[in-house]
Amino acid sequence: MSAKRCYYETLEVERTVNDAGLKSAFRKLAMKWHPDRNPGDKSSEVRFKEINEAYEVLKDGDKRAAYDRFGHAAFEQGAGGGGPGFGAGFASSFSDIFEDLFGMAGQRGRGGGRERGADLRYNMEITLEEAFGGKTAQIEIPVSVTCESCSGTGAKAGTKPKTCSMCGGAGRVRQAQGFFTLERTCPGCQGRGQMIEDPCPSCAGQGRVTRERTLSVNIPQGVEDGTRIRLAGEGEAGIRGGPAGDLYIFLSLATHQFFQRDGADLHCRVPISMVTAALGGEFEVPTIDKGKAKVKVPSGTQSSRRFRIAGKGMPVLRSRQTGDMYVQVVVETPQNLTKKQQELLAEFEKLSSGATQPEAAGFFTKVKDFFGTRGSVG
Repeated sequence: MSAKRCYYETLEVERTVNDAGLKSAFRKLAMKWHPDRNPGDKSSEVRFKEINEAYEVLKDGDKRAAYDRFGHAAFEQGAGGGGPGFGAGFASSFSDIFEDLFGMAGQRGRGGGRERGADLRYNMEITLEEAFGGKTAQIEIPVSVTCESCSGTGAKAGTKPKTCSMCGGAGRVRQAQGFFTLERTCPGCQGRGQMIEDPCPSCAGQGRVTRERTLSVNIPQGVEDGTRIRLAGEGEAGIRGGPAGDLYIFLSLATHQFFQRDGADLHCRVPISMVTAALGGEFEVPTIDKGKAKVKVPSGTQSSRRFRIAGKGMPVLRSRQTGDMYVQVVVETPQNLTKKQQELLAEFEKLSSGATQPEAAGFFTKVKDFFGTRGSVG
C-alpha cells in the first residue's frame, strides 16, 4: 500500500495557512473534484475523499497539532482518538460548503414555529422648541400583539400544536442528491417543526392579532432631524409566541418661522433701517428658550454682518454643551419716500464723500482705472 500523501499537499496549502485560507482551499478543490462534476471518473472520487480527510484533520486545532507533530501516525491504531474517516466528521466537514453551494444558511429548524416579529417604523414630526427642551410624547400605533385566546400558540383553546409528521419536529428534511445528502426546509410545516390542525378562530392560527396600542416616547434634548429612537420589543409580536420585533421612531423637525438650525447653532436674519446701520443702535431678538437677547449695532454696520450670542443655541445631544445663536442683520432700503424725505436724501448724497462710503469709492476708482487702462491700449 502506498504511503499517504501529506495533508497540506493534498489541500495545496502551506503549513502556515490560517483557518480562512484552509477553508478557501478546501472549497475550491471540493468543487473541482466533486464526483457529480466528474461522472464515471473513479480517480476523482478517490481524490475527493482525500481532500475531505485532509480537511477534517487540519480544520480541528487539536488534530492539526497532533498531525504537525506525529504526521499520519497520530491517527493510526487509535493514537489520535480514531482516524478522520467518513463518520460523523464527513457531514460536519461539508456543512460550510453546503451553505456556500446551495444557499442553505439559516434554513435549519426554527424552534417549534416561534418566529420573531417584524420591526416597525413610526414617523414623528416635532417642533424646534420641542427638540430644544425635550418631551415625552404619547403615540398610538396599530401593531400585532400576542393573541390572548390562544396565548400565542395559534391553536384553538384546549388544543395544542402537533409535531410535524414529515420532519419529526426538526423543521428540515433530508434529500439525497448524488454523492451528498442535503437538508432542506420542511415543506409540510415551512420549517416550524409543528402543525396546527385546529387553528385559533381569533387569530387564524397566527398567534397574534392587530390592536391599537398607546406608547410613551421619551424625546431627549438636542435631537436633530433624522434622529432614530429604538423601543426594544415594541414592534410586531412574534408568530406563535416568538419574540417581538422593535419599534423605531424617526424624528423630523418642522420648519421654524424665525430660526434656522445648523447642528447645535441657530441662525436668524433681522432687518434694520439704514439710519440704524449708519448711526448705530440696538434691538432685541427672541431666543429659543423663550427669552430675549439684546444686540448692539455699531455705527457703520454693513448688511449681512453677523452677531454672535454665546450659549443661546441648541443643546448637544447627550452632553452638557450648548451651541450659539447668530443674528445676521440686513440693511433695508427705504421705500415709498415722501417728497421731503427724497429731498433730504438727495442733499445727503451731495454732501457725501469717499469717507462716508469707502467701499463704494474704492470700487468706482478701480472702475475708472480699468477703463482708463483699456482706452490707452492700441
